[in-house]
Amino acid sequence: MTRYSKSLWTRRGMLGAGAAALAAPAIMPRRAWAQGNEIRLGWVSPTTGPISAFGSADDYILAGVQQAIGDGIEINGTTYPVRFIRKDTQSNPNRAAEVASELILDDEVHLMLSSSTADTVLPVTDQCELNEVPSLSTDTPWDAFFFARGGDPAVGFDWTNHFFWGGQQIVDCYSSLWNQLDTNRRVGILLSNDSDGVALSDPITGFPGMVERAGFEVINGGLFPPLADDYTAQIAQMRDAGVDIITGVFLPPDWTTFWLQSAQQNFRPKAATIAKALLFQNAVDALGDQGVGMSTEVWWSPQHPYPSTLTGQSSRQIADGYMAASGLPWVQPMGYKHALAEVAVDILRRCADPFDPDAIMESMRATDMTSLVGPVNFATGPVPNVCPTPVVGGQWVRNAEGQFDISIAENQQAPEIPVDAPFFALS
Repeated sequence: MTRYSKSLWTRRGMLGAGAAALAAPAIMPRRAWAQGNEIRLGWVSPTTGPISAFGSADDYILAGVQQAIGDGIEINGTTYPVRFIRKDTQSNPNRAAEVASELILDDEVHLMLSSSTADTVLPVTDQCELNEVPSLSTDTPWDAFFFARGGDPAVGFDWTNHFFWGGQQIVDCYSSLWNQLDTNRRVGILLSNDSDGVALSDPITGFPGMVERAGFEVINGGLFPPLADDYTAQIAQMRDAGVDIITGVFLPPDWTTFWLQSAQQNFRPKAATIAKALLFQNAVDALGDQGVGMSTEVWWSPQHPYPSTLTGQSSRQIADGYMAASGLPWVQPMGYKHALAEVAVDILRRCADPFDPDAIMESMRATDMTSLVGPVNFATGPVPNVCPTPVVGGQWVRNAEGQFDISIAENQQAPEIPVDAPFFALS
């Protein structure tokens, strides 16, 4: 089992979750809901603001889920109608805590579903744990979900479970890409001075230490201010150190500025593997031809081999359906949004009483299924309450139509997800 460090995420929790928890009104723990036969699911996600791309496919995904559910979910011979109550966080962790409180106090949701970065998941799950409301979440590293909230591996949480990959999985994925190239194994690391970058910045337990332990020499550029317009100092440091590989965490506009300035200043590494900024096609489009060969982690793609337990569709069918309906490229988070609903429905179908919080949690803890994004089993995780999910490495290439598409270039951790082509060096 891969080891993960608690201290990696401690500062992240202090910066994000703590402030959000203080911003939300305190609610006394409540263990009983108003009676009725409608099951209410809270759905918290950013659909406006700087990270709205993570929620951009929510409409399409939830429409498909509602169609699959139809008149309701059958539980112990009774069909119960299901209502998703959606809340937009506006990409703000304080707002995430506030809407979670509204869903708990005003809407009396039976199960909370949250996703899309730690700025959503941490404040929402903290509210659920405080108020004894069952919670299922995804789309933020599991170690942030657990350790940034003060999780104790010997105890765990009572009301909040989470499925997603962890920080060490990303380093393993990246090194699997880089090991395919002939390089000097010198890696430059730059991290945005925001919640995500700070979380990974510790030189020992964070991203630099993990990369070094994977057998690479690290040139640690530290934190840089988000939305800067001049990266001359950082570029000079990496260029003068002879860096062959550049990695780190950037916002999309920051990476565009950094990479275009790198070309102007004759910094040309053999690989650029960037978290966050390169998840979405529109961010690569902004680079034009200089986006060819950019690389990042891939959590979900049309190539994923697991069919939906709700609709029976393949990942390819869901991605193609979204593109046909929206005219937009598929996005990685949509697979996890679908899986979030899948796992929630599976939990409810097996639940002895959907209006008993303890019964929901008992069913959640017993989850053992394969969703659109892979297996979900909370009994086998590295710490309580979490299930790591598969992640592979991808590289942006031009497809037959001349559009950018992600090509799977390594699958060390998930060989069932097919590789499209080997990893290649930047030209």
